[in-house]
Amino acid sequence: MITRKVAVQLGVILGTLGITLGVQAQTTKRYVVSFKNPNTFRAVAQRMNSTLLTAPRLATSAKLFNTEASVTQALEHIQMLVVETQDERAVESLRQHPAVALVEKEFFHPAPQPLSTHSKTQNLEQVGDHLDTMTKMPTRMDMPWGISAVKAPQAWSKSKGVSARVMVLDTGLDKDHEVLSTRFEQGRDFTGSGSIDDSIGHGTHVSGTIAAAGLHGGLVGVAPQAAILAGKVCSDFGCSSIAIMNGVNWAIEQKVDVVNMSLGGAFISEAEAQAYQRAEDAGVFIAAASGNSGTPRVSFPAAVETITAVGAVAADLKKADFSQWGPELDVVAPGVDTVSSVPRGTGRGASVRLEMNGGGLNEIRCMPFVGSPLRSALENNLVFAGLGKAEDFAVIDVRGKFALISRGEIPFKEKVSNAIARGATGVIIFNNAPGLMQGTLTEDGSEVSIPAAMIEQSVGEAAKAALSQGQEVRASIAVIATDYASFQGTSMATPHVAGVAALVRAANKNLTPAQVREVLKATSTPLGPNNGNEYGSGLVNAEAAVERARAMLTGDLLHVAN
Repeated sequence: MITRKVAVQLGVILGTLGITLGVQAQTTKRYVVSFKNPNTFRAVAQRMNSTLLTAPRLATSAKLFNTEASVTQALEHIQMLVVETQDERAVESLRQHPAVALVEKEFFHPAPQPLSTHSKTQNLEQVGDHLDTMTKMPTRMDMPWGISAVKAPQAWSKSKGVSARVMVLDTGLDKDHEVLSTRFEQGRDFTGSGSIDDSIGHGTHVSGTIAAAGLHGGLVGVAPQAAILAGKVCSDFGCSSIAIMNGVNWAIEQKVDVVNMSLGGAFISEAEAQAYQRAEDAGVFIAAASGNSGTPRVSFPAAVETITAVGAVAADLKKADFSQWGPELDVVAPGVDTVSSVPRGTGRGASVRLEMNGGGLNEIRCMPFVGSPLRSALENNLVFAGLGKAEDFAVIDVRGKFALISRGEIPFKEKVSNAIARGATGVIIFNNAPGLMQGTLTEDGSEVSIPAAMIEQSVGEAAKAALSQGQEVRASIAVIATDYASFQGTSMATPHVAGVAALVRAANKNLTPAQVREVLKATSTPLGPNNGNEYGSGLVNAEAAVERARAMLTGDLLHVAN
């Protein structure tokens, strides 16, 4: 049964489940089938094939109820069969069968994509030392600001997540990443790709926030001693509903403590809702992202009653512009300028050196732009190009030189595009506010032809002043591959909550998912104004949550501070 919180968009669902005709009818499609009586599932599955309940996928297909629908999987723990057929009459026959409760066609939620950082509020004072480290092209990363913001270090004396097992249902994982290899337990691919390799980077980033080991001064996650199980349910084409239900079924089978779902869409199907209820009944806690459209509507599956819906805040603890909210929102967590692991070599670091007033080249703080190509150090003269508008370039000569551009008025990608059109070989953009930020130069993940990086306002203004006085200013730019990146999104906020939930469950294994949800909400730090429930119960607080969980284990709640 769909709970009161699940307002299913029936029109979309009916279209998803409807019969397709014409050429499409000749294409094999996948469906999930559930039954009115829970005992019917096992009886039917056993009748189909004696190995159906243990095999991930049947070696030979079996016809269901003498139709042309072939049973290919038995999802034992959510009590559903997966069938394939290209015969719409078989689908209709199954729908009419007296033992069948639901026949639902496979559909796809949008694939989660990393949102590159371009915070309007981020600056060095808000973030702390990690950004200073990041700007020097590190091979390792220190503690991201979000780990401190949720008070994870204060909780580690009581719980680091030992014995907690977290399943990440996402785009896969770079299981050999230096900060994840010791945390990785096992993985399964439900997309048909044949491996859990993460070509998008999203799942690896999420996993680092949850459980990066922090070894030898490397990146540390919220629960650095928790185990990670990676369920690949999303590919470049999207997240299959059947793949997701496979993942939920596997989570129940594995008896994991926490599931992180940094994915979702505008609606949920009845079969998915049933699967989430099975997970709740089996004791599996699930956290999911509220969505990134900036609207007062929480996306699914986060909006499901039994799932903790997570919104995002920036380093100033204000709601991120993109974070969706509404009555279903439970808590918020850091989701802007979130540094974490990415598949090895797919991150970007930068180095910028400037020579002014006759001095040597000095390295300065900088941030690479997403879409800037890899380049070894290039050295050239700087030419000031104003705001980087077409009319600014029309009155200067930057051919074969680097363009120095001020942030403001037009997008970064337009500034760099104009520089490329006028023959510049590199771009340095200086901020118009204190600190650094990162932007994107392309819409589709491609790279531009020249390197580009941001420097701080004070340095850029000094270089501009030197150029206006007729001095020569030389610069060096390098962009290298790293194993880390800064993303933003409610996808990045959710693993902070999953990590805290792992700390909580490690501290008290007796808690039910409902009790974990209540602990997280009751111990969150209120933020506001919160008239539209933009912040839910507030910023998740690992220290207070672990303390409360331990008190519930010993019955000593009277001594727990609210």
